[in-house]
Amino acid sequence: MNIKVVRGNPTPEELAAALAVVRVRAAAAAVAPSGAEGPADAWADPARIAAARVPAPGPASWTRTYWPA
Repeated sequence: MNIKVVRGNPTPEELAAALAVVRVRAAAAAVAPSGAEGPADAWADPARIAAARVPAPGPASWTRTYWPA
């Protein structure tokens, strides 16, 4: 793996810190199984929105803007 400083003039300590971060991330990526994702976020789940019945629009619909789960 080649690392090249494109801009700036890092000190040896800064360069060593950056290289350590890159090595740790590469080692973590090698250990993690491919396709492993954490549990789906409930807020991003489209089924959460589709499961609830949407209130019908009407003159008093502003009173039903809060949809309890």
